[in-house]
Amino acid sequence: MTRFSLGDARRPLHETAVLVEDVVHTQLINLLQQAAEVSQLRGARVISAEDLLFLMRKDKKKLRRLLKYMFFRDYKSKIVKGIDEDDLLEDKLSGSSNANKRQKIAQDFLNSIDQTGELLAMFEDDEIDEVKQERMERAERQTRIMDSAQYAEFCESRQLSFSKKASKFRDWLDCSSMEIKPNVVAMEILAYLAYETVAQLVDLALLVRQDMVTKAGDPFSHAISATFIQYHNSAEGSCMKSYPESPENTPPPTPTAPSAGSQHSGKTASGSLGNGSAGQDSAKTKQRKRKKSTAACGVEAHSDAIQPCHIREAVRRYGHKIGPLSPFTSAYRRNGMAFLAC
Repeated sequence: MTRFSLGDARRPLHETAVLVEDVVHTQLINLLQQAAEVSQLRGARVISAEDLLFLMRKDKKKLRRLLKYMFFRDYKSKIVKGIDEDDLLEDKLSGSSNANKRQKIAQDFLNSIDQTGELLAMFEDDEIDEVKQERMERAERQTRIMDSAQYAEFCESRQLSFSKKASKFRDWLDCSSMEIKPNVVAMEILAYLAYETVAQLVDLALLVRQDMVTKAGDPFSHAISATFIQYHNSAEGSCMKSYPESPENTPPPTPTAPSAGSQHSGKTASGSLGNGSAGQDSAKTKQRKRKKSTAACGVEAHSDAIQPCHIREAVRRYGHKIGPLSPFTSAYRRNGMAFLAC
């Protein structure tokens, strides 16, 4: 259901959902194992936000996105708890605020590991997130053709998250069997990373599906940038096919009356009847072909949902190393596939 709000079809395939769930679960388990190792190096007893921030330190764009999420979580907690003006004044005087604990944890930790000032600069950076911007534009294009019921379902799917079912999410990750367990803030970050992994899979799968659509007569179709891809036109484009002119597609010639005398009237009548029956047969054949093409187009429109092959190819492309030394690097990875969310 979440994938519908991210760009998938209204009725996503069950096989794709199972595959996406498996990929997300595998990635989060591997991420938890690495975070537990970092926590042991720090001598901590629990997996905290610092361990996950340390794993994400190399990807500045995704780290900036996570910091914005932590800021909005603090802002939401302020609204829910309803802090009055006296508490705000006390927080300013004391210099500490429990309401901004997530942002403060991140800022203190990044300050301890930042040697160049690049990480701390992200707190004051107002750069537009291109990935989030593209997702919002895709959602806007997706809602243009929706009615009120479809739009209500779309808005409901946008509100789904892994953090709303915290206990089930913790059981899904089997945190009870771990020696070093994640705390509450770490679980919030893991829920966010799970959602981002699904979103990243959908983004990549849509690009893969676009590459698989063949465009006749356009040799540069695969060289078009992903920014200009119109995802909502993929189903329409797949159903609209240009057929070349052929004798089967051209209508039969209209029979004309001969200019001979009345002595050929019998032959002319029989000839016109013969051509008329042939015209009716060809018309019926064309009608059957139209029905078949309409049915095929309906099947293609129904298959507009992301397929499991799109997800597999997206994961393969994301984990594929590109560079002059890529043929000489080992294909073995200690944690399997590359992380999608960090």
